[in-house]
Amino acid sequence: MNIRSLTRGDGVVIGAAVLLFIASFLEIYSYDGAPSSIDMPNLWESGPVLLSVVLAGIFGTVFIVIARGLPQAPKVAGIDLGHFGIAFTVFAAWSALGNIFDPGGALDNVGGDSRGPDAGAGLILALIATLIMAAAAIATPLVPALKAALVGAPRPAAPQPYGAQPPGGYGYPGAGAQAPFGASQPQPGQPGAPFAGQPQPQQAQAAPQPPAGDFSPFWFAVPVARPLFAEDGSQSTIAELAPGTWYLAVEQRGANLVAQTQDGRRGVLQDTTGIQRG
Repeated sequence: MNIRSLTRGDGVVIGAAVLLFIASFLEIYSYDGAPSSIDMPNLWESGPVLLSVVLAGIFGTVFIVIARGLPQAPKVAGIDLGHFGIAFTVFAAWSALGNIFDPGGALDNVGGDSRGPDAGAGLILALIATLIMAAAAIATPLVPALKAALVGAPRPAAPQPYGAQPPGGYGYPGAGAQAPFGASQPQPGQPGAPFAGQPQPQQAQAAPQPPAGDFSPFWFAVPVARPLFAEDGSQSTIAELAPGTWYLAVEQRGANLVAQTQDGRRGVLQDTTGIQRG
């Protein structure tokens, strides 16, 4: 799972899930004038609240994170797992709202007391958490600020153009080039050695540089997940580029880029709007 593919909206959903988990340990309802020695039950001690609010919200968050982190989102009954996660968060918020209006349920008329209990701190905090969770899950695909990457990738070093050698590296043409390891240097007087005063042979000239207008490979990152199509021109997807990960552009074809993934796969990126160059 690639955590760099998570968005800011996913971060809000995760934060709301943590808040919901904390709220689950607080009291589910309270009574006016009740003695402080009485321990009120928390959300884990109520089956309906536990299933419809706490677990529904947490499971929804897990589904959203899994669907976002995997290269290909799994499907359940033909439906994207991320869509299931959004539905679970909305259901959790709806259930929390219902429990706020009627926290005691059947306890309202116990002992002839028609007032019933009030919503406790746990229910109130759970309602706030599930509302934030559902709103972020729905708005993430729609709001550009929430679609941005949650964790930025480190900027890579600029790649060497294809065929170029680093200065002073192995095979670099120019003055001071050393003989291969293990080869002896010709001494004066030996066959192949120049006589004293004889002009030295001209050093090998540097490799010709490509014209300034030629394409040079560069690193880039995409703002949102985008498909990488096959190089044969078909619309078959060979990979999905995830935000927060750096890829190498090796060729330009009109407005499209030929990109290479970390595992060596190459394909055509047709949508290059908003990409970040390294």
